[in-house]
Amino acid sequence: MPSAGIAGSAGPLFAVTIGLLGILLSLLAERLIARTLPRLGGLPRVRTRITTAALTGVLCAALALRVGMDWALPAYLLLAVLGVQLARIDVAHHLLPNPLVLTLLVAGLALLLLSSTATAEWAELLRAATGAAILFVIFLILALISPSGIGMGDVKLAAPVGLYLGYLGWSQLFYGGALGFVLGGILSVVLIRLKRANLGSEIAFGPSMLAAALSTVLFAS
Repeated sequence: MPSAGIAGSAGPLFAVTIGLLGILLSLLAERLIARTLPRLGGLPRVRTRITTAALTGVLCAALALRVGMDWALPAYLLLAVLGVQLARIDVAHHLLPNPLVLTLLVAGLALLLLSSTATAEWAELLRAATGAAILFVIFLILALISPSGIGMGDVKLAAPVGLYLGYLGWSQLFYGGALGFVLGGILSVVLIRLKRANLGSEIAFGPSMLAAALSTVLFAS
């Protein structure tokens, strides 16, 4: 992403508009997911829908301020919208549906390709594709070594996460990938201390990966 985009050239009104758009996209995404993936049980509860919509709106507004009026902004808004939905589903069902992960990867790649075409900056796109491959291979190796710790859904999710982080830079790819494990470890300890899980419990890792990716986009320089 060009440095001018990261500088945040958009004002509060633009951020509010994008935040409202994020809320609408969240509600729309939930309806599409309920229709195309009926095995998930239809629409979530109203409280859950309000929470995910609010969180998506805040993330989209923050991304608008962070990224600014950059061609890459739509790709990162997609990460926020589908990232929140994937995290919700993983927490509720311990599942990262292939159609959603594939959409995040393919649509994200298409939007980043559009950004690179508009700006004639191809190095970022090449780094993004390389980042997707690197993080996927790392997670695949970890899953083969410790299948009880890393699931294949996490391995597949590593590809789009690596794509978005790699587009920003190599350091963002490294720190964003590492932060996912840190957040996952903290979450596990907290749940165990609250007696909501034990050492043998299956704890969703997808939300930690997505939270780390979005945090890196928003806060890493």
